[in-house]
Amino acid sequence: MKPILLAAALLGAVTLSHGAGFTLSSPDIKANGMIPARFEFNGFGCAGDNQSPALQWRGAPPNTKAFAVTVYDPDAPTGSGWWHWMVINIPAEVSALAANAGAVGGANLPSGASHARIDYGVAGWGGVCPPQGDKPHRYLFTVYALKDKLEVPADATAALTGFMIHGNSLGKASFTAKYARPKAK
Repeated sequence: MKPILLAAALLGAVTLSHGAGFTLSSPDIKANGMIPARFEFNGFGCAGDNQSPALQWRGAPPNTKAFAVTVYDPDAPTGSGWWHWMVINIPAEVSALAANAGAVGGANLPSGASHARIDYGVAGWGGVCPPQGDKPHRYLFTVYALKDKLEVPADATAALTGFMIHGNSLGKASFTAKYARPKAK
């Protein structure tokens, strides 16, 4: 019985020290809710404003040197999902991205941060745009606390950028939201 109690106490301590503090939220998108249409892509049959939502985080692990933010659709019918946004090298003192920080060109990003290329082939936000009539797709919004700034080539794929992020991560915080387009009439 004593080993079980000790294991439970240790598990509780690990959960409190590593899992409770780092959080990600958005004033524009409710976690587990539906994504508003203004964040839809403008192209590929979609007609949204292609604006990225505002994001904010808190409780990053100690020794965080930079942050990365990603938005990923695991339900995209590609066999490998779809990367909608990748921001790297957000300075450690920054704890939010403003609405439309994802504008292509990076002018709305914090100084020092940059976009990585996503699956639309651009470096910037690529809004949600699931096929018409599909069940609602899940979109995973994640902020990563990084051990160091990333050295990623400008033409790196989303997969390579993701590999670099995961290899340098101290911790992450996420939320999921959904989006669907009605079937064409």
